[in-house]
Amino acid sequence: MYSVGHFIDGTAWPATGDAGSPIFNPASGARIGSTAMARKREVDAGVAAALAAFGEWSLTPPMERARVMFEYRALLRQHLDELAGLVTRENGKTLEDARGSITRGIEVVEYACGIPQLLKGEFSDQVARGVDTWSVKEPVGVCVGITPFNFPAMVPMWMFPIALACGNSFVLKPSEKDPSCPMRLAELMFQAGAPRGVLNVVNGDRETVEELLAHPDVSAVSFVGSTPVAQSIYRTAAAAGKR
Repeated sequence: MYSVGHFIDGTAWPATGDAGSPIFNPASGARIGSTAMARKREVDAGVAAALAAFGEWSLTPPMERARVMFEYRALLRQHLDELAGLVTRENGKTLEDARGSITRGIEVVEYACGIPQLLKGEFSDQVARGVDTWSVKEPVGVCVGITPFNFPAMVPMWMFPIALACGNSFVLKPSEKDPSCPMRLAELMFQAGAPRGVLNVVNGDRETVEELLAHPDVSAVSFVGSTPVAQSIYRTAAAAGKR
């Protein structure tokens, strides 16, 4: 039996309090661990760490952020078998399927490596007499990702590599049923050179999600899951002015 806590401000937060949510091995049905449930204290800490990191990270030149992504890609390739093993243990995919799903996530990281070109704005000369126009792409702020059980590596990597490459900071709330791989993804991002607080993981349940959606310092929310839950998250986040 093992216990999965949180990853906040570049540091692993051990599980505290109640027994948490059970983690089962789908192959045997045996309980193999538990996931801590983040409440207001942990959510506030995760968002505060992301907000504190956002200022410096958002001003970091895109080429420097891309270098972190290049290093992250190398670490993901280096630890591919380890990550696949975590997915198989808690999610039940075969090792081959697990490796494939992680490879799909790595492809998003590879796309993020090209962020200096992707962030270029547009300029139009003389749209009227003496008038030029241009567009500038700027980071949004603290972003939140809420991801499902079925792809614990691929779906989070649809979200946070692009958000980080664009200069945002991020708080990930993965499924409480298979949290170990998302936690390891965050640790590797820190090893790749991302500053403390740029990527945080708070594990939890619906109450955790509600705390994140209500938090005034969260600027944007991304979700993958069922349509009814998506509609609820959309309504709640939009009502609070979040993208």
